[in-house]
Amino acid sequence: MKWLTQCLYCNHYVYRTKDNNLKCSSCKKKLSIQKVNKIIFLLQCFLDNKSALESSKLLDISYISAKNYYQDFRIIATNISEYNYTQLHDKNVEYEEYFYIEKSKKKRLNAIFEAHNFLTFDYDGYIYTILMPSLLKYKNQFIEDGVDGAYIEEFKRFKRTFKIIKISKQYNTIIKFWDYFEKNIVIYKGISNELFAYYLKEFEFKFNYTKEEAFEQLLHNYFKEET
Repeated sequence: MKWLTQCLYCNHYVYRTKDNNLKCSSCKKKLSIQKVNKIIFLLQCFLDNKSALESSKLLDISYISAKNYYQDFRIIATNISEYNYTQLHDKNVEYEEYFYIEKSKKKRLNAIFEAHNFLTFDYDGYIYTILMPSLLKYKNQFIEDGVDGAYIEEFKRFKRTFKIIKISKQYNTIIKFWDYFEKNIVIYKGISNELFAYYLKEFEFKFNYTKEEAFEQLLHNYFKEET
């Protein structure tokens, strides 16, 4: 592995110390081999779409510890996504709106108010998402004003349109991402509204890169953010 010879902080040569750890010849930072191995293992689990609970059992660490590492990875993926977005302005772009509702709630028409609504942009094959404000906090007001039915009808129309798109085989990059997201988000249970944006960015990041590319970016950025 490169990290055994190349510093994860500054990319310079590293050497082994007497306590069997690694030290950079340039920035002088020390690397704990045990710590790096743990992060590498968790990164591989993360990219293989294993849950934090599953990876904690495999590595024999606490669930809270694995969960915190996973959230660190999501934040890094989000930062990479936001940086890359600034480089996309010369690309051709298409976008569509999407409502994500947990499977257990899909049969309830008023679940539209609990849906996560996000825009999905396709920049010549590169996906970028923007999470829209939740309708949940407005639900009671909509009901009081008698306009909740309009939102429910709009959601029914959206579902019909989405079905027509799939049946007509217009299987573009955006639809592929939606399918990928729906298939894999189920590994996580009980995602809070406050953290949903990070989970969305996690799967955006995974969709845009091969596992090898994603691993390299997350590993090096993890240690760069520690400096």
